[in-house]
Amino acid sequence: MRNPSAITAMKERSSWLLRLSGSTTRLQAKRAFWGYIYLSPWLFGLSIFIVGPILASIYFSMTSYDVISAPRWVGLENYAQAFAGDKLFWPSLERTLRYAFVTVPLGVAGSLFLAILLNQGIRGTGGFRTLFFLPSLTPTVALAILWKWLFHPNLGPVNAMLEWFGIVGPGWLTVKEWAMPALIIISLWGSLGGTRMIIFLAGLQGVPRALYEAAELDGAGTWSKFWNVTLPMISPTLLFNLVLGVIGALKVFSLAFVATLGGPSYATWFYALHIYRQAFEYFRMGYGCALSWIFVVLLLAFTYVQVSTSKAWVYYAGEST
Repeated sequence: MRNPSAITAMKERSSWLLRLSGSTTRLQAKRAFWGYIYLSPWLFGLSIFIVGPILASIYFSMTSYDVISAPRWVGLENYAQAFAGDKLFWPSLERTLRYAFVTVPLGVAGSLFLAILLNQGIRGTGGFRTLFFLPSLTPTVALAILWKWLFHPNLGPVNAMLEWFGIVGPGWLTVKEWAMPALIIISLWGSLGGTRMIIFLAGLQGVPRALYEAAELDGAGTWSKFWNVTLPMISPTLLFNLVLGVIGALKVFSLAFVATLGGPSYATWFYALHIYRQAFEYFRMGYGCALSWIFVVLLLAFTYVQVSTSKAWVYYAGEST
């Protein structure tokens, strides 16, 4: 026979566990309730200012909407217009891709080079770090206005300096052939020593010194250590900067809008500027939304390709071989 006292003890313990479980459940529910209360302002802002406009833009992209009159449903007509009927769609996309193709490699390589210089531990590194970082603190509008003066064909210091060497300076931002190179120079000047350089510097400082010492014992030179030790160890940082660099380059807008307004002769009419003109100058909001969603798909495609192909060259120290 079972011991009656043992049965009673088991019942009391079960009852205590049930009470404890119920108390814990009520406490968790209370914490969750107050958690959502504290999150509600952020959730409200997210719904009203981010999720709501995103969903609305999907709807408007399938309408003919000029802000004043009511939206008129047109289905996929705006998308068909972009691909087949807009004479500026493909040229603006081509200019944007060309701009990104030049600025991203040069920007990433230049920022990495500056980070390597700062990682040498030489005297005055703090001053050089500040000097390199200062241009990135300049607002884009101020940067464009400053360089418009520097690149002025007749009064600009750049052409005046070229004259000292007997070189006739070009028209820069006022000439179709030089407008794009000028914007690329401005962009690189303002971004090489910025956040991208700081991220690279953090990645370089995370490379174990023991790896360099082992490479030196094997007779590796400076280039060999960089190629076989530094690059593999900072490859995740390189991928991160590459993804952000491509997205930032494809979104170029403010620099071209202030410096050239898309000219001369559409030489700097980038895709984001095309979206702005269609939506906020021509008031073709429906068509502007369609262009924006095409741009979103393009960005997602580029990011997916970069991330999916990164498995072949990005090294993660925590992964098992």
